[in-house]
Amino acid sequence: MSSQSVQSAASLAASNDAAALRETPAQRYVQLLLLVIAAGAIYPILYLRQVYQPTMLEVFHITDSQLGYLYSSLGTIFLLSYLPSGWLADRIAPRLLICFSLIATGALGLWYSTAPSFHLLMVIFGGWGLSTGLTFWAAVIKRVTMIAGAHEQGRFFGFLDGGRGLVEALLATVAITLFAWATQTRGEPVAAGFRLVVYMYAFLCIALGVVLGMVKDPQGSKAAAEQAATRKRNNVLLDLKTLATIPELWLVAAIVFCGYQVFWATYSFSAYLHEGAIGLSVVMAGTITTLKLWMRPIGGIGGGFLGDRFSKISVLVIALFLAALSLLGLVAAPGIGSHVALVFLVLFIGILTYAIRGLYWSLLDRCNVPVETMGLAIGLISVLGYSPDVFLPLINGYLTQTYPGVFGYQLYFGYVAAVAALGGFAALALRNRLNRKEGA
Repeated sequence: MSSQSVQSAASLAASNDAAALRETPAQRYVQLLLLVIAAGAIYPILYLRQVYQPTMLEVFHITDSQLGYLYSSLGTIFLLSYLPSGWLADRIAPRLLICFSLIATGALGLWYSTAPSFHLLMVIFGGWGLSTGLTFWAAVIKRVTMIAGAHEQGRFFGFLDGGRGLVEALLATVAITLFAWATQTRGEPVAAGFRLVVYMYAFLCIALGVVLGMVKDPQGSKAAAEQAATRKRNNVLLDLKTLATIPELWLVAAIVFCGYQVFWATYSFSAYLHEGAIGLSVVMAGTITTLKLWMRPIGGIGGGFLGDRFSKISVLVIALFLAALSLLGLVAAPGIGSHVALVFLVLFIGILTYAIRGLYWSLLDRCNVPVETMGLAIGLISVLGYSPDVFLPLINGYLTQTYPGVFGYQLYFGYVAAVAALGGFAALALRNRLNRKEGA
């Protein structure tokens, strides 16, 4: 890295820090709180299947395979958006992008609540892919960077991830309460209960979009943005070539690839508990999977604490192998017959899942990635690591459609268990490589 680049980066960091510090702590934490709520509110409406999958199939009159196609199209758009989203966030004010994303996602949610045809659902999911992938995630990350001082980046991003999980759990609890009230207390059909849930998320997104649109940018951020735009940019192809020569980066991508599929498996817990494992009611299965969402702050913060106290890679290795064993336990759930044991297993998998998610990005600081290509490295790992968004819904839909009932889900969870074990071996390989390298 040239001295000119170092000076430019240092100057930009100082500008960002000065801009952040001109805001009072209260102002910056209020802005962070709004971003946490936005990040926690915008995604659940896309992934209502993890609690309401049987209801969605009934309301939209679609099959498991068609549901897989919807999420596969969503994942494809996400995959195509990872790299250009950062480019867009560098050229349009993050506040405007976040505002647009929330309002657009909420508006599409209102359309979604009308239970349109499958072809229109494809359009809605495609729109959601753009409003939450292309225009939202990179913008919210950049916005947090803008409002945090140099000494606050870690805690602000920690609050973003842990707080987002807490918001998702709170909203999911309110949603399942609304659903139970409509379907059990008032005796309305499940379609009416599901519509209430969608309304809650959609109107919340629209309201947050309006509120965030009125919040001013941090003082001095315009100057920082102009300085960032004028600094010399590296050749993207050369940067990608440099990153491709770092073996540790490929191992991190493999770990993300495997760990993310464990997370994806949790989306099918509700349907499995309702349709196969023990035949729980929709509300009971939804309640258990909602409780699982409350494990995110515990798993994420607890996993991070253990990683700092001992070893991030070692904790990740243990979590991945335990996740593989736990998923095999879920495969055997129909033979267990104990509701308490089943709830414990689901919650334990939730803790492991969020610990894995919270740890795998922390490995980057040991991979010797050049500072000037860190953003591109994150985008590259995201393209590879989150590619299961494209094919995993198709695998899920095929297995549950071809082998209806318990067996289809058992095959699916068995596959994910094998992938989790592969992730554990990739983490072991990374740990050994880093130990040899640092020992030398």
